[in-house]
Amino acid sequence: MSKSQRYSPSEMMVVAASRLLRDGEIVLVGLGLPQLACLLAKATHAPGLRMVLEIGVLEPEPVDPAIGIADPRLWYRATCHTSFTETLGVLLQGGRIDVGFLGGAQVDRFGNINSTHVCQNGRPVRRFRGSGGACDIAALAGRVIIITPHERRRFPERVDYRTSPGFLEGGRSREAAGLRGGPVHVITDLAVLGFDAETREMRLISVHPGVDPEAVQEATGFPLVWAGEIQTTPPPSREELEILRTRIDPHGWYLR
Repeated sequence: MSKSQRYSPSEMMVVAASRLLRDGEIVLVGLGLPQLACLLAKATHAPGLRMVLEIGVLEPEPVDPAIGIADPRLWYRATCHTSFTETLGVLLQGGRIDVGFLGGAQVDRFGNINSTHVCQNGRPVRRFRGSGGACDIAALAGRVIIITPHERRRFPERVDYRTSPGFLEGGRSREAAGLRGGPVHVITDLAVLGFDAETREMRLISVHPGVDPEAVQEATGFPLVWAGEIQTTPPPSREELEILRTRIDPHGWYLR
């Protein structure tokens, strides 16, 4: 494999996430890999995709990477500057957000997310920033894509604290709670995962090139659903890597 065709785990995650986005969709996105996935989708197969930043910036077209959600470089050519209230209260609650990206400290077998604290012997031992707008996104976006590194401690049977709802207790419990949408994909540095249509348990869809399905199971704290032969995630193309490295993240701030 030539140098131009080698890729990092982060590049694989960004490419896998970008391919799940469709032209014309409205995506509520934060900083980091989700932002890069949106920009890559716009530069390749989804030029009509519209990005919305939680702080109230609509349809930005940044030409330089940003170091924070409040970095004005991220707002370049935005069509509107509004507020959290407009973004979460009008667009998201009004059902106008097609896709929301989320991450967290823990993701359980039903896609529930913990970004509040993790426990040891029943007591919190480490606290995080909490929900922000994540719970709203998890409850109200048309569909949710979770993007996170794949480690056993991050994928417990049950989250220590349910900050953002996935499929709650599985089955139809999410619908019974009056929530729409839900998580549809989990992108990690090992694999692409989804959820069983009936039980809503996390299932293995594909493993990234060079990854054994057993390694994915070993890095997961509950039994994954999978049946038959597991597909291999298509690797990043030369064009996708060039766009990421020369136009979207030329300094390698997020892709190293």
